[in-house]
This record gives sequence, C-alpha cells and structure tokens, in this order.
Amino acid sequence: MEMNASYTSFVAVGDSFTEGMSDLLPDGSYRGWADLLAARLAAREPGFRYANLAVRGKLIGQIAEDQAPVAASMGADVVTLVGGLNDALRPKVDMGRVRGHLEEAVGLLAPTCKTLVLMRSPGRNGPVMDRFRPRMEELFGVIEELAARHGALVVDLYGAGVLADPRMWDVDRLHLTAEGHRRVAEAVWQTLGLPPEQDWRAELPAAVPPGWAVRRSQDLSFARQHLLPWVGRRLTGRSSGDGRPAKRPELLPYAAAMGERLS
Repeated sequence: MEMNASYTSFVAVGDSFTEGMSDLLPDGSYRGWADLLAARLAAREPGFRYANLAVRGKLIGQIAEDQAPVAASMGADVVTLVGGLNDALRPKVDMGRVRGHLEEAVGLLAPTCKTLVLMRSPGRNGPVMDRFRPRMEELFGVIEELAARHGALVVDLYGAGVLADPRMWDVDRLHLTAEGHRRVAEAVWQTLGLPPEQDWRAELPAAVPPGWAVRRSQDLSFARQHLLPWVGRRLTGRSSGDGRPAKRPELLPYAAAMGERLS
C-alpha cells in the first residue's frame, strides 16, 4: 500500500473486539481500536464518514447475515471484518460452517469496497486460550486463503508477541486493554499504507511476575466473575449481545457518528 493512500469512509464489522471492549471510557461506553482508527482517518480527510456495526458476542453466521449486507450497501472505502473467534471458542463448533459463513461475508464485502481488511486476531497467553489454539489457527488459515482469493489485506495480530502478553488484556482475559486497542489501531493504520507513528509490535518493559498467592487470587476472581458466566452463556446458547443494537449503525460524517465525543 502507498503511504499517500486516501480513505474517505470506514465501516467496521464484527463482535466485541471491534465494538471496543474493554477500552472503557469515563461515561461507561467503550471506545476501541475502530473508533481510534476512525479518529485518525477523519483527521486526514475532510468529510470522512464512519460506521461501526459490531455487536459483542456475535457469531460469524450472525455477522454474515446481519452486518455484512448492511456494510456492503454502504460502499465504503475501507471495511474491516473480524469474526469467527466466538465460534472457535465455543465448546462445540463446526469449522466447516464457520468457513462457509466467512466465505459468504468476504464474497459479499470485497466487491463493494475499495479495501477489505481481515485479521488474525490476538490470543492471550494462558491455559484457557491454549486449549483453543488449534481451532484459532484453522480459522486464521481460512482467513489467509480468503484474503488471497479476494485481494483483501490481513493484519497479523496473532503473530505479534506483545499482544499475547497478559498485561495487554483486561481482567476478563478475553478483551484487550486500552493500550492493546491503541496498538491494533496502529497496526491497521500501517496495513492501510499510512505513515507509521510507532512500533505497535514493541515489547512491554520487563516486569516482576506476581507471586503464587496473588496469581491464585486473580485466577479465582477471574473464574467467578468472568469464566463461569462466559461458559454458562455458551452452554445455553445465550450471548452478551442479545438484543443489543449496532454500535454506530449509520455511515455518517465522523463528528455525527461519534456524537462529537472524540472531536
């Protein structure tokens, strides 16, 4: 991509990762990498427009059915599609169906935008995530294949060691911190061919790991507050996004899309 690339509109499609959890703002809403990227693109382009259709907890079939057609109709310069990881993290999953839904969404979006961006999502180091790594890597293989077939860009967040660092993850161990989202925004920015502002892959400073008692306390708190409710939703087919509308459902001028919050 050329460093003088110009983008006048951006539509983000996906789940909680693209909605912005857990980059929490003082008003209780979430910001996240897509909002951060939109702010930077808007600063370069007068009249820039932005929409974020992401809803937490959505599976790739729901994204393909509910979000992709809406995004395709908007005809944006840039569309980002991140999905499938919620499927891969379920107790049981048909990866063939995941592939089919991804093919459907990518096939619909690629012809309708100037640049389609896909991602190999980051994965936190730890035993819970390690259990699902084979599925994740199978998913990422599909993403690479579809990107090559449709001329999409791929942001390799999974291959960046710093984004596996537990310090980049919120206490729920499922969502990035504000610093993690900032780095993802920079990674997408650079993938779009825009001038880099920092090394988003730079490792964090070395830190003394917490002692055994602190780790056990953290593990118990995590299991009680986050892991057990998460497992319960998956076993019962419920989602944290049930009934929740898209984050920013219309492709609007940036200030209107953001309600002037980040202006």
